[in-house]
Amino acid sequence: MISITELPAFKFYKEDTGRWYIDLPAWTGDKAALEMVEGADTMLDYVGEGANEVTLTLAEEPFDGANVLKLTQDLSQEIGGGIYFLEEYEGESINQQMWLCEVTEWVFGKLPATIYFKKK
Repeated sequence: MISITELPAFKFYKEDTGRWYIDLPAWTGDKAALEMVEGADTMLDYVGEGANEVTLTLAEEPFDGANVLKLTQDLSQEIGGGIYFLEEYEGESINQQMWLCEVTEWVFGKLPATIYFKKK
């Protein structure tokens, strides 16, 4: 199993407008593409526990204490990204569906079947 210290961490921030974004300094596209919408924002509100900033370790391989996002619908050929499902978070039932846009493909180099994550 991979050590969490070897994995990349990504910062997400919530603006005064209530909108969540991923902080990707190397991104050259529109800022609008970095907005977390369609359930991803709801998940960040939950994980962030009221904070306006959340840092998540993300990986395609399992690591100790990771939560699991499962790809349920690949939309890369239609609108980009895919629909993911978070069954539980930290052992608590969540059953949250979310769309992760094509930025997910940019981050991972593909649309992963499973994304493992943990709040840092």
